[in-house]
Amino acid sequence: MNNSEILVSLDIGTTTIKVIIGEVLNDSLNIIGVGTAKSLGMKKGAIVDIDQTVHSIRNAVEQAERMVGMQIESVVVGINGSHVQLQPCHGVVAVQSENREIGDEDVTRVIDGAQVISIPPEREIIDVIPKQFIVDGLDEITDPRGMIGVRLEMEGTIITCSKTVLHNILKCVERANLQVSDICLQPLAAGTIALSKDEKNMGVALIDVGGGCTTVSVFGNDHLISTSVISLGGDNITKDLSIGLRTSTEEAEDIKLNYGHAFYDHASEEEAFEVSIIGSNTKETYNQLQISDMIEARLEEIYAYVEREIRKMGYGELPGGYVLTGGTSSMPGSLELAGDLFRSNVRVAIPDYIGVREAQYTAGIGILQFAYHNAKIQGKDLYPSVVEDTIEPKPKRAQKQPKVKKETKENKKKDSGFANLFKYFFD
Repeated sequence: MNNSEILVSLDIGTTTIKVIIGEVLNDSLNIIGVGTAKSLGMKKGAIVDIDQTVHSIRNAVEQAERMVGMQIESVVVGINGSHVQLQPCHGVVAVQSENREIGDEDVTRVIDGAQVISIPPEREIIDVIPKQFIVDGLDEITDPRGMIGVRLEMEGTIITCSKTVLHNILKCVERANLQVSDICLQPLAAGTIALSKDEKNMGVALIDVGGGCTTVSVFGNDHLISTSVISLGGDNITKDLSIGLRTSTEEAEDIKLNYGHAFYDHASEEEAFEVSIIGSNTKETYNQLQISDMIEARLEEIYAYVEREIRKMGYGELPGGYVLTGGTSSMPGSLELAGDLFRSNVRVAIPDYIGVREAQYTAGIGILQFAYHNAKIQGKDLYPSVVEDTIEPKPKRAQKQPKVKKETKENKKKDSGFANLFKYFFD
């Protein structure tokens, strides 16, 4: 296995943090390691506690490292949220080489030239996505390298996001002893895995229903046109169940995962379970049909907001239909409910890779695939992402040594404090 072909993605979600290690060989992706950890410092898709988020990232990274026996050095981070904005850009350069052959340097210059636009000081450019390159008036070129031309143009989309949000995310990643090799827009990444080329061309809505928020993205003419975030998700369903069944949030989450059904007409009355009532030692019995009523009401509200956002973006009819993904969309009945409400063709997108065949991993795998192809076009270097554990065990220990020393000093202080107390007591 060659380290120069391994990429690592980091998907910081509201309920779980997912680290996926993928090996890219001849443009095909193999998933070789996965780490997941409960996300503690996040609410509604935003960081609310840096220390807890760092701890969760470390847990997920360690789990993935154990799986492959390597040390993760750098990651490609997925960015999502209502603070993200898309705007068109255009760059033009003259081809510099004497034989007029377009090379990597020309592509880099035209991409840099397209970024020379005025943006507010509180925003930052995280990526430029080329839609097409134009060589001497010939358009719709995906990769112009190796072509002969005098004038090279690029039309694309600039992705900007809030500086504050971005810096908080990067701070968490850096404090978890990781480097950021690239930043990637999550809806764009999820689209590479969840949607087919035809769907993207016809016009399709990708609905990523996560724990803390739901991301709505509309694709058309093979490109991301608009994206928006609704601060409702699977956590709201858990809260509803917790209040409705008068039980703890933890138990409500377990019930949702094991017995939840989002379509009342298909729910089973025979499937019963016991619930511990909060504030007492008693247990009550409920069945799937009773909780299905609550789940359906909340999910229906989420879908209604999705519909409203798509209308706001200016789309009434989408020939490609709707594609659901994200952890909450894997709940039984969510597809039937969506079909019933949207009155269109709806399907759930699940990644087709061994070990990660769950809707919650769509964005994480998409980040790997998208970052790899994007780096190839833009000439970015994302490697090496991992280091063999056997080669460099020393730096890892060296990093952790000072902390251990501090702790031992503190322990000594505590010991001496107790010793003094005992001396005083016995004197």
